[in-house]
Amino acid sequence: MPIENIPEIYAVKQSNIPDLFVYDFKMTSDVVKSKVNLSMNMFSFLQEGKKQVHFANTSMAVNNKQSLLLKKGNWLWTELLDTDAIYYCKLFFFSEKKLTEFLSKYTNDVKPYKEEVPYFVIENDNYLAAFITSLSSDTFQNHSYSNALLSLKFEEIMLYLLNKYGSNFEYYLRSLISKEVSPFKNIVESNVHSNLKLEEIAFLCHMSLSTFKRHFTSEYKEPPGKWLQDKRLQKAKELLEAGDLKASDIYLDIGYNNLSNFSVAFKNKFGVSPTDISN
Repeated sequence: MPIENIPEIYAVKQSNIPDLFVYDFKMTSDVVKSKVNLSMNMFSFLQEGKKQVHFANTSMAVNNKQSLLLKKGNWLWTELLDTDAIYYCKLFFFSEKKLTEFLSKYTNDVKPYKEEVPYFVIENDNYLAAFITSLSSDTFQNHSYSNALLSLKFEEIMLYLLNKYGSNFEYYLRSLISKEVSPFKNIVESNVHSNLKLEEIAFLCHMSLSTFKRHFTSEYKEPPGKWLQDKRLQKAKELLEAGDLKASDIYLDIGYNNLSNFSVAFKNKFGVSPTDISN
């Protein structure tokens, strides 16, 4: 899976990425999973389809009733179509420079989130629907007042969300200019019970697969494949013992592509098949 540098791939006609940038994204494939190197903070205003994003320490899924403000970084995201419509979202990128200018102009000096939360979920409403409709890449690229208009649109959405969400949103904006990076172990352990592959977790750690494996073995004194498999199978055993789920309900979430492989691995570890427990 190649790494997509965003918004660079959307601004091929521009030698330098501007501090504010709008892109109309459309997709006709049913599912697209991407490794994304997001170099600017970004609003994702989804209009058709669903989006799921895996961050270093968590994941988030939204549909067109919500929008996301995403922190720049290395993320894995999946875009899905659940109808015959074209997947469509508007992306609004902004630099740390613009964010800092806005915060100094309109807010008091507040402490950022203690947690490094990589996203903020926005509940769409009539105002936001009108705002999203007003965003168009054509409007803000081929107009003599494009930059001035886009600056006003940026302040508009920021001020509206500050009014809507208050200090929570202000704290989140502060956290976007924090330079702290999540520790390696936090990233690994927050994805223990996900279905991400090793190379995908390595990507979230900003590492090649080989570097990740070396670092992991040094940190945990055990190869990552075996360590993750043991943790995920233990979780599977707990879920089955709870009695509400069957093996067919959980094998994908535990990181297995098919039920047969999951059943074999489970029996090798625990000496019984998953059906023996769930029954």
